[in-house]
Amino acid sequence: MTEREQELIRLAEEEVEKNKSVVERDPYRLRFHLMPPVGLLNDPNGFIQWNGTYHLFYQWMPFKTGHGAKYWGHYSSADLITWKHEPIALAPSEWFELNGCYSGSAIEHDGKMVLFYTGNVKDADGNRESYQCMAVSEDGLTFDKKGPVVELPEGYTAHFRDPKVWKKGAEWYMVVGAQSEDLTGKVALLRSADLVEWQHLGAIAGSGENGLGDFGYMWECPDLFELDGVEVLVVSPQGLKADGMNYQNVYQAGYFIGKLDYGSATFEHGDFVELDRGFEFYAPQTTLDKKGRRLMVGWMGVPEQDEDKHPTIKHKWIHALTLPRELKWIDGKLLQVPAEELTQMRKATLIELSKMELSDDKFQLPLEEKRVFELHLSLGADLSLLELAIGEAAKLTYDASSNVFSLHRKSFVIGEWEMRSCRLTQLTELQAFVDTSSIEVFLNGGEEVFTARLFPEHDASDAVKVCVSGTGTLMKMNAWDL
Repeated sequence: MTEREQELIRLAEEEVEKNKSVVERDPYRLRFHLMPPVGLLNDPNGFIQWNGTYHLFYQWMPFKTGHGAKYWGHYSSADLITWKHEPIALAPSEWFELNGCYSGSAIEHDGKMVLFYTGNVKDADGNRESYQCMAVSEDGLTFDKKGPVVELPEGYTAHFRDPKVWKKGAEWYMVVGAQSEDLTGKVALLRSADLVEWQHLGAIAGSGENGLGDFGYMWECPDLFELDGVEVLVVSPQGLKADGMNYQNVYQAGYFIGKLDYGSATFEHGDFVELDRGFEFYAPQTTLDKKGRRLMVGWMGVPEQDEDKHPTIKHKWIHALTLPRELKWIDGKLLQVPAEELTQMRKATLIELSKMELSDDKFQLPLEEKRVFELHLSLGADLSLLELAIGEAAKLTYDASSNVFSLHRKSFVIGEWEMRSCRLTQLTELQAFVDTSSIEVFLNGGEEVFTARLFPEHDASDAVKVCVSGTGTLMKMNAWDL
């Protein structure tokens, strides 16, 4: 580690200590989600299970709640429940990364953990250079930077970043989020025999590719993997226009189902589908664990979407990561299911009810005014209306006459109700994880998911009342303290 990197890490650690008390006093501080110890967190990076331990890195700006020259923060866990904040993994100390160690991924090779990330460089006039860099660790904690292994291929602007690496047969492959010289978003594919020398094979997907038409000016954070017999390309396109209920956030995160031909470096795929219908979800990353599960974590935020208005800023921090989700491909649908380990977070049982008729009269759930809980509803086929109110901060509604499910929340910018929705043929199951300032809702076993930050207008130390009403049969209801 160079003296410059040691100095940058020391300065970041000092920033954590200096602001520790003001950060921890924030009543919006989450109980069971990963957050920065100070400053801004964004993309999850380097998600891997290595030597039996899960490692999850994240983009981190420790010195302010805005974006800048990012570090890689680092969490580890044996069980996806209890996480340890590890020493800083990467700091932007070298010439090839002076303006940020941007997003990337992790692999295991020869018993070592190997990180790939984007080194971001800007000159005084704001002109950008980008390098795909490698760092190697023998202990999973300290990383030896090897410098750039990929320089910018022809045909792209310097918006070329977020390498995701995997092995197929005897060779390694990398997808990189990119912008072509005609200012359209692409996913570039590269191949290597040794992780050091990389050959650019071309763009395998993007705006104007595979019959897609105009589809954004930059594609970030690509992730390509096989899942139960299909291949999934996850990507975060920028520049999509809102289309009915779709693309309501400033930027999107979603996937294509297709087939990658490794020989011809082509990827035939279907339509783009959003991964999460809520207000805050972006730049997800997946890993394959030793159980054979494809796990995914996303950023509970969206770039340039009222980031400067979050109420946690006065406590010197902003943003969090989602809970880990398992991806499954069942009956032609990509499902997102909370990782099975999350059941271990359950403490006391708060509710255990079966078969009751819903009515227009709001029924206050016996949650003892908890602010942190998991709620699970099983609903009858006769359900025609449902409203689940979580204090004054959020409402979950379903109307069978229009087949529309919606998440409503009080805007933390203007204080008025705002909404995200999707079409749902029927609602049979609802699972919600409510934290002090967030909610993650899984519908019909993960068929649709809504993620959002919630900031109650009242004193956040107060509990919230949870009420349910509607028309139809509630088959079963369970809730647990977390």
